[in-house]
Amino acid sequence: MAFGAQLAAAMDRHGPLCVGIDPHAGLLAAWGLPDTADGLRAFSDAVLDAAAGGCAAVKPNAAFYERHGSAGVAVLEHVLGRSRELGLLTVLDAKRGDIGSTMQGYAESYLAPGAPLEADSVTVSPYLGFGSLKPALDLAAEHGKGVFVLALTSNPEGASVQHAIAPDGRAVAAVVADEAAAINSGAEPMGDIGLVVGATVGDAVHRLGIDLDRVNGPLLSPGVGAQGAGPAELSLVFGNAKARVLVNQSRGVLSAGPDVERLRTAVLDASAAAASILR
Repeated sequence: MAFGAQLAAAMDRHGPLCVGIDPHAGLLAAWGLPDTADGLRAFSDAVLDAAAGGCAAVKPNAAFYERHGSAGVAVLEHVLGRSRELGLLTVLDAKRGDIGSTMQGYAESYLAPGAPLEADSVTVSPYLGFGSLKPALDLAAEHGKGVFVLALTSNPEGASVQHAIAPDGRAVAAVVADEAAAINSGAEPMGDIGLVVGATVGDAVHRLGIDLDRVNGPLLSPGVGAQGAGPAELSLVFGNAKARVLVNQSRGVLSAGPDVERLRTAVLDASAAAASILR
């Protein structure tokens, strides 16, 4: 089963929540864990134990593992492998973007079956041109993997690039959305190429002429709930595409740790809240 269909089934079964796994130094300290590879592993295992069967996906952030060098990357390998064992779909938050053989290398690192860092999907940056993503898109299509392309991010600096007008008169973010829509066209229940769209981008989707419903792929969205976006904001941003929104929650869930049962309750509460807010 391809990634889009797997994710749609997981969202139907568990709700539209993606739990971010972000073991930054401050959170490790709050959990009483050392800022070491051993601390990363204890943190990650607790989140996975709490998330299994309670959410649609998990999203480990590669940066927080990579800062510990090879020992941290080994923990990330463990997280991705254990997620598979637990039946949790993974979105590896790596935001890679390059050209040619380098992009091919990134694609093989994360999307090739059997790779040490194999994930179900990965985040990528299209700002060397959407065509530069072809190695990742091709490998994803070959192996039923997913790709989440940065489109409209909620950081203020993003607008200077994403809202800019391309030579053909479309906004850059609209070009990204149109390219994803072309790949996903006709896929049921949805395609494998998703977009990252912040829930707090306001009227940017409408103003830039972007049709998220036509994208026909998953929409990974930070910013829901504690970060400010409620039903009105989600309706403004996503419109008829709300059914394909995958809500990312990190701090709102992880602050409940380190107790696994409290974390589990936070996951289930966040999943129910995401489903309610997207109705």
